[in-house]
Amino acid sequence: MNKIRFNKDILKINNLETTVNSIVLKLQNDTHQILKRYGGVVGISGGIDSSVTMALAVKAFGPDNVLGVMLPEKDSSSDSEILAKKLAEKFGVKAITENISNALKGFKCYERRDQAVKSILPEYNPEKHKMKIGIKTAPQSKLPPIFSVIIIDENGVEQSKKLPAKEYMQIVAASNFKQRTRMSMLYYHAERIHYAVIGTPNKHEVDQGFFVKYGDGGADIMPIGQLYKTQVYQIAEYLDIPKEIIDRTPTTDTYSAEQTQEEFFYQFPFATMDLLWYGYENKFNPSEVGKVMDFSVEEIQNIFDNFKRKHETTEYLRLSPLRN
Repeated sequence: MNKIRFNKDILKINNLETTVNSIVLKLQNDTHQILKRYGGVVGISGGIDSSVTMALAVKAFGPDNVLGVMLPEKDSSSDSEILAKKLAEKFGVKAITENISNALKGFKCYERRDQAVKSILPEYNPEKHKMKIGIKTAPQSKLPPIFSVIIIDENGVEQSKKLPAKEYMQIVAASNFKQRTRMSMLYYHAERIHYAVIGTPNKHEVDQGFFVKYGDGGADIMPIGQLYKTQVYQIAEYLDIPKEIIDRTPTTDTYSAEQTQEEFFYQFPFATMDLLWYGYENKFNPSEVGKVMDFSVEEIQNIFDNFKRKHETTEYLRLSPLRN
């Protein structure tokens, strides 16, 4: 039974300096003593997670021993590279750009994705439409998530249609070439200069399976892998991450149409999701959580059940290769 009462400040970091120093010391030890590497390579996207990860790496190794790599492709937001450059400049880190569009064309990433979209919405034209995937099911519902494909024309007119499992899996599988190509490039540069690849996933991405196996889930170290998203923001403020990055809405930056992480996967604002997940994994009574979060007991139980299903169905992502 929990000795502390569930409350909305339960994830507040009371001593940011101590927390940051602990992460930095472990990052130094893991890199130098265990991995025997000189520094770190970080893929930077102008997002909050990669920005905090890079700032922590700078504290651990110094700016001269950190390499930032920007990895845009034709669907990426132009803001991503602009903000990533600003971040690297602020922390004195060398940053290089590796555009992966041609590699993705070689994998037929766009072609395979667009083929699946057209089979559902024949009028889809990648030259005239942008696309993304959405979830229609409410997160407090007992029903499993229902995915839809959304296309948006040049005038902002949207069309949406339910995604059958086959087409959904093809779109996701094709899109996952992006994360896996990025990770290949990060390892090229890490091996070239004998650095470690410093991964950027936070606790929710790891525990809920919001990452690509051997893509953004492939790294040598994940220094923020135990931090809730709101805790990442707390550390971002402490490390003086540029305000434009802190204020930026987290996106998947995967599909051609802009899409928030909340819209595609989490379905809750981060401040709400963090507390609900904390309540779930620390086995707080749904009644206690519901009173604090303004949900009914039934809704909290449904949310907890959905968390459990999400964790269980993505467990294979967290497994190391199975051996006989």
